[in-house]
Amino acid sequence: MFQEPDYRENLSLKLSEVLDDICVNERMVMRRRRNYMLQETISNMMHKFTGTNIIEYNLGSQSEGTTTRGLGSDLDILFCMHDYNIIEDWSEWEHDKKNYLMIHDENTTPGYCFLQLLRTDEPLPVTVILDEDHIIDRKGRILLKNTMINILLDGDSQQHGPSIALEGQHGSTDRDIVIALPCKTWPQSASGWLQRQGISRWPTQEMRRYAASTGCFVVPTGSKVSEYPELEWRISTSLPERCLMVNLNITEIRCYVLLKMILKSFLNPQKEINISSFMCKTVLLHCIQNTETSVWKDNNLYTCLTYCLLELHSCVQNECCSHFIIPENNVMAGQFTAETKHELSRNICELIQDDGQGLLSIDIDDFSQRLQVKLNMIPHGVYYFISSLKIYEHVLTNGYINIARRTSVCHGFILKKIHNQNLGIIKQFVGKLMTFSDNGKILHHAAFKFLSSFLFTTYGSILASSSIGVNNQLSPEALVLLSAGLNSDISSSRLKLASVFYSTGDIEKAELIVRHTEQQYYSNPVLPMCSCLKKVYTVTAEFKRVCGEQSEDCIKHITAFCVTFIQKEINCVPQELQYEMFRSTQDDMIQRHRNKDCWMDWAVVDSLPFLHFLQYKIYSHLQRHQDQQEALGKLIRTIITNEDLGHRDTALNILGQCMEQENKPQQALKCYLLSLQQRARNNAANFHICKLISGLLVNQ
Repeated sequence: MFQEPDYRENLSLKLSEVLDDICVNERMVMRRRRNYMLQETISNMMHKFTGTNIIEYNLGSQSEGTTTRGLGSDLDILFCMHDYNIIEDWSEWEHDKKNYLMIHDENTTPGYCFLQLLRTDEPLPVTVILDEDHIIDRKGRILLKNTMINILLDGDSQQHGPSIALEGQHGSTDRDIVIALPCKTWPQSASGWLQRQGISRWPTQEMRRYAASTGCFVVPTGSKVSEYPELEWRISTSLPERCLMVNLNITEIRCYVLLKMILKSFLNPQKEINISSFMCKTVLLHCIQNTETSVWKDNNLYTCLTYCLLELHSCVQNECCSHFIIPENNVMAGQFTAETKHELSRNICELIQDDGQGLLSIDIDDFSQRLQVKLNMIPHGVYYFISSLKIYEHVLTNGYINIARRTSVCHGFILKKIHNQNLGIIKQFVGKLMTFSDNGKILHHAAFKFLSSFLFTTYGSILASSSIGVNNQLSPEALVLLSAGLNSDISSSRLKLASVFYSTGDIEKAELIVRHTEQQYYSNPVLPMCSCLKKVYTVTAEFKRVCGEQSEDCIKHITAFCVTFIQKEINCVPQELQYEMFRSTQDDMIQRHRNKDCWMDWAVVDSLPFLHFLQYKIYSHLQRHQDQQEALGKLIRTIITNEDLGHRDTALNILGQCMEQENKPQQALKCYLLSLQQRARNNAANFHICKLISGLLVNQ
């Protein structure tokens, strides 16, 4: 086959078919992009709500749609800190901002800069060192060190250059967090790119105008060949680069995916990053700019790939790969030794000269076997391949879980923000959120639908708690808000409303809601969702099927978030659960993580055990003893058999109190001891045990 005159066109078409089979196609690319842009918008809505001066950007292969299941690309999240103002011209200085002047001189590497601290009251340099994050250089300038990234490092993260690597929970993507500072103007070092145009008239003038309007970032990392690695900041044009990538056609995207498969299979097989995917992206963009647009078609894919490999080989040989937008920045500078260079050069040459034979050795996504079947080198049926439908379902499931997790995390951040605020401030926050969503942007409207339901429920529950504390009544305003938030997910907001009705003594309404919620929960493939803990959840085939068939709105019908009450909602919480708000002694507090464990001041319980616990309490009030015992049995079975409980310790604590009410102190004590096995510190079980033993001694 490889000796036929038209083998290149035939191979190109077969490569395109294989990539289509593993979901590198227009449909999947667009779905990936929407999922990650929606997550980005949800996060930024949260930042707007809480008043943090940060904007998040989802960048890299996941958000571009230029990856596959087998490549396992991370998600790059850039946190832009808008408290800072990075300037290249004194006219850009702003009053009361953290102003820094970009310094380019003989000591800075091309594409990098120093940041000189300026005064906040007038456009003049600061002359006195303020803290350990700054240093004075030989010219008397106060420069910012790039070690500010350390503020985000904790026990669960690792630093890689300018980014912090965070391992994703099961079903969600690993993340690289990058801290960035904004420069509103287009960098002078990239000014030539705005006028430069290649053979294909690509990038277009519209793309260049967009690039110029976005400005740039500086990120905290120095060049590998710098004499001052702790002082240098790299100039980043991430947003223009994202714009370029989302404007590639499907053949260009497939070529990039093939480059990354080759990179992982042959050039960096042991995960030693000699050549990065960013270098491959840079090579691709140069090749696109220097060829006619008509070249980049499916029947020419292999030729395009060969052209990119030739360009990559030239870069390795010269140890120079010019940044696409800032050409003076050599992104290969200091990347590999002479020995590594020789090995890389040899490997790339072999790939170029073997007329596609090397592609038959790529194991990622069963690429080799799929291609051999397409080329009739092996018969159909010899290998079992995951179908395109299953891959599509998997990718969408992963994307939807990420959206749900992002919603849960953002809701948690908002709860931390409003935990100690008065009602007036919370009302202002909700109004601010409404303004953010009402701007006509489709993604903003979609993000608002995900986040607002939880906020309406929380705000309504806070108002309800206040009115219950005054006259044991549910105020009309609270009921409106609680009703508006019912569709946050399949259970948590509904159970909150049921808990509110239970707390006001409206038992019939509480029973109706709980009964309906139970019916919905057991008739759908529900995935629990909690941002408090790292938890591996069981994702069923039925859950994946629903994700593959429906839009992201289905998340609300197949996820069950934890039910969370902050202390301002205490009058809406059954007494048995209120103890969870006061779980920590002074000694326990020392064992808590300052940021991650603030939920321990709240009452947080998985939806399913809380549902059955509410049933138990409701049927007790209604004197439906058989139903009450059935509910107790369901609660016990849920705790014993359900592997997906995130807060099993809390579920055991409320079960223990049910056992006390059943006059079964031994079983109650067993529940509390099992709870302590789940969480030895910061556990209300310690209080329950003392209370139980004290009661037994008094009775004796």
